[in-house]
Amino acid sequence: MKKIKIAVLISGGGSNLQAIINAIKAGKINGEIKLVISDKKDVYGLERAKKEEIHNFTILQSDFSTKKQWNQAILQVLEDYKIDLVLLAGFMSILDKEIVKAFPNAIMNIHPSLIPSFCGKGYYGKKVHQAVLEYGVKLTGVSVHFVDEGADTGPIILQEAVKVKQEDTVESLAQRVLKVEHKLYPKAVQLFTQGKLKVEGRKVFILE
Repeated sequence: MKKIKIAVLISGGGSNLQAIINAIKAGKINGEIKLVISDKKDVYGLERAKKEEIHNFTILQSDFSTKKQWNQAILQVLEDYKIDLVLLAGFMSILDKEIVKAFPNAIMNIHPSLIPSFCGKGYYGKKVHQAVLEYGVKLTGVSVHFVDEGADTGPIILQEAVKVKQEDTVESLAQRVLKVEHKLYPKAVQLFTQGKLKVEGRKVFILE
């Protein structure tokens, strides 16, 4: 099988980007990260990309008159590099439907809860863990899903539960969830690059 051309979109430190890089180096993913795009300046994720000599771009919404123009700029770069798979890794912006339509079932996102709980608009970063602790649930976790036109509403690829401890703080819970993210996201990407994911409606089937 040919190597899958991957783009990773970030807004921060890029620890999931690093997890994908490590999995590729280990031979687990039949793909290559062709570019990294950030919607914020001077984030550490860009340094990770530079260290690996990966083409990287900072595309700021503030540099464009409208959000549509900003989305078009991102889409243009993705098309220029002939990207097969787009990974959202801590990317804090919502992509336009034009980008989603251009990459049907080829944009993945990772979310730090068990979707459909604690997800959607307003649930991101530490806000998710805060909501989990305030609600008092005993289990949270990680979900990797395909991106559709909604917020965290696309078909779910993989999930893994994380127990919530009585003594947990937002920080301690976030750390344990992040460890699972670093394992689960590369696994989902691996399955994609092996051609083992089949989407039927809302369901994602993992082929043998």
